[in-house]
Amino acid sequence: MAEDASRRSKGSFAAQVLIVEDDTDHADVMADALRKPGHVCTIVSDVARALDELRHGAFDVVVTDLRMPSSGGADGVAADGSDAGLRVLDAVRKLQPGAETIMVTAHGDVPTARAAFKHGAYDFIEKPLDLDVFRNLVGRAAETVMLRHEAEELDEDGELIQHEGFEGIIAGSEPMRRILRSVRTVAGSSLPVLITGESGTGKELIARAIHRNSPRSKGRFVAINCAAEAENLLEDQLFGHVRGAFTGAERDREGVFEYASHGTLFLDEIGDMPLAMQAKLLRVLETGEVVRLGSNDPRRTDVRFVSATNMDLKAMVSRGAFRGDLFFRINGSTISLPPLRDRREDIPRIVRHAVARFVEQAAPGTPPFEVTDAAMMRLTSYNWPGNVRQLLNVVQNMVVTAIGEAHGDVRSGGPGGQPPVLDTTHIPDDVRSDDAAVPDGGEGASLAGTSLEQIEKRAIRETLRLTGGNREHAARLLGIGERTLYRKLKEYGLR
Repeated sequence: MAEDASRRSKGSFAAQVLIVEDDTDHADVMADALRKPGHVCTIVSDVARALDELRHGAFDVVVTDLRMPSSGGADGVAADGSDAGLRVLDAVRKLQPGAETIMVTAHGDVPTARAAFKHGAYDFIEKPLDLDVFRNLVGRAAETVMLRHEAEELDEDGELIQHEGFEGIIAGSEPMRRILRSVRTVAGSSLPVLITGESGTGKELIARAIHRNSPRSKGRFVAINCAAEAENLLEDQLFGHVRGAFTGAERDREGVFEYASHGTLFLDEIGDMPLAMQAKLLRVLETGEVVRLGSNDPRRTDVRFVSATNMDLKAMVSRGAFRGDLFFRINGSTISLPPLRDRREDIPRIVRHAVARFVEQAAPGTPPFEVTDAAMMRLTSYNWPGNVRQLLNVVQNMVVTAIGEAHGDVRSGGPGGQPPVLDTTHIPDDVRSDDAAVPDGGEGASLAGTSLEQIEKRAIRETLRLTGGNREHAARLLGIGERTLYRKLKEYGLR
């Protein structure tokens, strides 16, 4: 893994490459050329198989021949196969718009090149291939994909990820990118926002992001957990009281509606709010006025209202457990956060940022601990019922355990003076168990109807990518022998 990290730091990018070529020998030569710098290649021989891969796999670069045999017209290719490559380019643009495409052809005339670019090709190369030129071309295309992803994060996320990881928002996955686009859209308005999602998904982080990106960002952000307070204390927290309102009320006290005026008020777990309090909250939201306990005088307040819940408020409304009028009042715009199991691609990045944060807290100036591939795979495959909060607790436990094994002196490190390595032995038993790592829903549900062959190919591809193309390591992580892996690579057209 250290070698792979070093390779990445020099600017290279281990890409997932789909090669669409009907000449098997030529396809193998291309794949072998790309395997040397660590790219993971999938080979198919016609448009129909290419479409199947594009629907089920995930690729950074697609290399396609221009002319290939047609599958009897079912794939939309001309009878002579002259436009097969163009059909592939169209499919990539539709199914995997983030990928780059390279056209390979023996017919390198200018009209063909123009057609390829019109259909979205990154570049065009003629046969016979100069393998060094070909390898560099694919490398540049892969680098373009990587840099575009990074630029999109900076452009779309802006200040939302200025404190990434433990305190901020990790948004590498498409579901989270959509969330951040929604945040940017609603932040500039005064609409009340309802944030939904399972416990631990980061609802308060999204609420803070809305505040930071709103015109009220210079005002206060105040968060209250409705489930953490008794009803009488919650009312006092929200609306305040005057002196003598109850025993112990020795002076006037403003509630959070007044305290957060011209800023943002975030009510977490609003589904736990008692019905009587819901009526009082509705009145404040409708009138913009609060009346402190023990007083008859209304006071004006101006807050941006954001709330969150892990409950199904619509179902609660239908059974009378939540006021329908309040639900419609707070639901000006809804942002639904996905559980961590539905955005597993974010887990490695969350882990790396969390490790760096916890190590710095425990031993300032110490380099972040390295997480082994096996440990990262286990963390990525676990279902995380407690979502990001649970993952962060586990990572903190791993760091503390590793520091304890190093007798607290992490600066001196282990052999060679290196910081400790976090491996599977540092993962708690309940997360390390095989049963806990088998997804029942979320990502597992997205595989429904997918053939076992496609699932196995996906597992092999992702493992090879994680190991930087190291087949020996990949076979060990997959729990199969090297010969079995080699056979499956050949069987599935993977290189």
